[in-house]
Amino acid sequence: MAANLNTGFTAKQRADIVAGLNKVLADSYALYLKTHGYHWNVRGPNFQALHVLLEGQYTEQWTALDAIAERIRALGELAPMGYGAFGNLSSIKDGDAEKEWEGMFQELLADNETVIATLRGAFTAADQAGDEATADLYTQRLAAHEKHAWMIRSTLGGK
Repeated sequence: MAANLNTGFTAKQRADIVAGLNKVLADSYALYLKTHGYHWNVRGPNFQALHVLLEGQYTEQWTALDAIAERIRALGELAPMGYGAFGNLSSIKDGDAEKEWEGMFQELLADNETVIATLRGAFTAADQAGDEATADLYTQRLAAHEKHAWMIRSTLGGK
């Protein structure tokens, strides 16, 4: 149950914003776990470069998780926690450590694009409510995931 807050948002606006944030947090956490797992298990002739690229991405993603969860708390709600809660909210599936590096990177590209779509979908509720703080957080996350996707796409040889 939401705290009695005077944020300038109606209860419905706040609930809609938090629902979007919860989905963003779940997809972001699932992507973080997969990126970190692929960092551990990537193999191939360019191992060092792949390993370092994934480390940079999962480190950036880890930091962002806290900002997303803290925004949920600032809006008076409890952030989802635990694998069950995230699993129920996320569209991102677990990775497969047996994949070759190209398969791992193709999945991570698609998963970053999923997070981008989730962010764009969640943006509407924040924008309509005039929630500049959440909209700004989404804008920052969009830029980060678009950059991650570009780096992965380029590593795979695409534009």
